[in-house]
Amino acid sequence: MKKLTYILLLLTFFAQGQIQKPVVWSSKVEKISDTEFNLIMNATIEKDWHVYSQFTPEDGSLPIVLTFKNSKGNFKLIGKAKESPYKKHFNEDFGVDEYYFENKATLTQRVQILNPKVGKIKVNIDFQACKTQCINDNVELSFDIPEIKSVEATVVPPVVDSVKKDDSAKDSLIVEDDSQLKKAASASVTSPVKEEKKGLWSIFILSFLGGFAALLTPCVFPMIPMTVSFFTKQSKTKAEGKRNAILYGISIILIYVLLGSLVTGIFGADSLNALSTNVWFNLIFFGLLVFFAASFLGAFEIVLPNSWANKVDQQADRGGFVGILFMALALAIVSFSCTGPIVGTLLVEASSKGGIAPIVGMVGFSSALALPFMLFAMFPGWMNSLPKSGGWLNTVKVSLGFLELALAFKFLSNADLVLQSHWLEREVFLAIWIVIFGVWAVYLFGKLTLPHDSPLSHISVGRLFLAILVSVFTVYLIPGLWGAPLKIISGFPPPMSYSESPYGVGGSSTGASEELPEHAHYGPHKIIAFHDYEQGLAYAKKVNKPVLLDFTGHACVNCRKMEEHVWSKSEVLPILKDKVVLISLYVDDKRELPKNEQYVSKETGKEIKTIGNKWSDYQITRYKNNAQPYYIILDSDGTDLTDQIGYTPNAEEYKKWLEVGISKFKK
Repeated sequence: MKKLTYILLLLTFFAQGQIQKPVVWSSKVEKISDTEFNLIMNATIEKDWHVYSQFTPEDGSLPIVLTFKNSKGNFKLIGKAKESPYKKHFNEDFGVDEYYFENKATLTQRVQILNPKVGKIKVNIDFQACKTQCINDNVELSFDIPEIKSVEATVVPPVVDSVKKDDSAKDSLIVEDDSQLKKAASASVTSPVKEEKKGLWSIFILSFLGGFAALLTPCVFPMIPMTVSFFTKQSKTKAEGKRNAILYGISIILIYVLLGSLVTGIFGADSLNALSTNVWFNLIFFGLLVFFAASFLGAFEIVLPNSWANKVDQQADRGGFVGILFMALALAIVSFSCTGPIVGTLLVEASSKGGIAPIVGMVGFSSALALPFMLFAMFPGWMNSLPKSGGWLNTVKVSLGFLELALAFKFLSNADLVLQSHWLEREVFLAIWIVIFGVWAVYLFGKLTLPHDSPLSHISVGRLFLAILVSVFTVYLIPGLWGAPLKIISGFPPPMSYSESPYGVGGSSTGASEELPEHAHYGPHKIIAFHDYEQGLAYAKKVNKPVLLDFTGHACVNCRKMEEHVWSKSEVLPILKDKVVLISLYVDDKRELPKNEQYVSKETGKEIKTIGNKWSDYQITRYKNNAQPYYIILDSDGTDLTDQIGYTPNAEEYKKWLEVGISKFKK
């Protein structure tokens, strides 16, 4: 038994001390025409590992980045590289959706040849692979391009990506190995179909609720009894009345589905997703939603030309299915002042999903809108159970206006995050939401009236309950200013890292920076940290403390998990603050080294140009490891005192490892 234990420990240590290469790349060329080729990059990924898509949103894990060499005068890229289907997962640590591949991935870049003798095209692929640790790797692939007789330009449809590309670069090491490729090629592929269906279902449900909300507005609700009355009086028999009611509902659905199809057809199924992450389109969406919100709040009415309604109404008198279809179109036009903002908002939201999401959204919206008209026309007796029209309809409309206004700032935040302008950081975003929902609560309590509100002598029980719910939500948001995670709205405000202070308003300690040692910074939980090895080592020697060397990354998920769930523990945090000197070396730091400090790695043969390159190369050279997080305890001369460890989610185990290193230092 003891021998088996020793063998397992030896294998564990050996595994931690090796350069890990969980991803193997291969390449091939596919001819499209005399001057166009598809460059196909295939990645085979070891089991339980995953690689992040080139389209994973900013502030998340590091995406794939493709850098094509010597393109000027030789070839040009047609659009962006297309990807095989990826999976989607919300990352609570970064507060964003992430896109990633399991088992294998394929990227296809179309190029047009400008120089018939180009011969080869080379691309550098930077990527991040994660399991319990993360590895920042890169590989260079080469594509053999046959010599062509002419390079006359041909028109090729642009290849559009699904999400905006992050153009940052990464660093690390990877080696192609045919045996590994063949072995891993047999791995099964996890289909993203379930994830895609889940996204479409969420769009459908959201749109269905939007249709129900539209039904409860002053432009639509009063039309229910009018429409039902028309069918009951004009139909010769009950059967005919029910048939016409069903046709009317189907016509409403067809009209809105046609609208969703037009949006998809005009912009393209895939390009909608790309547009949703574009700075300018986010700003346009922000402006549109503010415009819609102002309309709902009573500033003005959004109406289509009266001539349209008159012409359509005339066609509705023709009878038969065509007449019913025009009746449904008349409903859509007359109610546009209430339904238009909701439809516009739903189409904007659906665009973030891409594909057929706008069509699915319109199916959901129109189904909720059409269903009551159909049911009440089929069963007129139910009309007696409907509440009477009144001021409550405008309350619904105004409430939708507040929701639209709050949602608008999500799109403004998206644009700000892409630009990294820091105009709408987390605290400002939350302050805006607190004010919007606070004013909505005041309105619901009847302390604020807007242009189209009726005189209010009292508020209903339903309105009171809604006012209380909105008030509770407003109060819930307030601690977010002091750094509370606000998990209920996770993904809507900017991430914690994108804030004026990582500790929230009032969380920073005034004057504390004066006590910081030279070159030091505040790390997680206000732990004093150094980001340069030599500077940190010099300070450790000065204060006679051991060093906790932390190889980490800005986009390392498990690094954040260690900091948030292990370092924060009461039994661990005092050790990190008082008994060691923390040196955190970020292997994905993209700041360029001074020219005189740039070099070529003796270990990997790669050019070391950035600070992240430098620390990654140091980790690979000294410890033969390229995964993060990665921890070692050193003495003040830089000698290792402990074995290296990686991701260790058990706080007690991590504490014992720290104590072993500290006790060795004292000896």
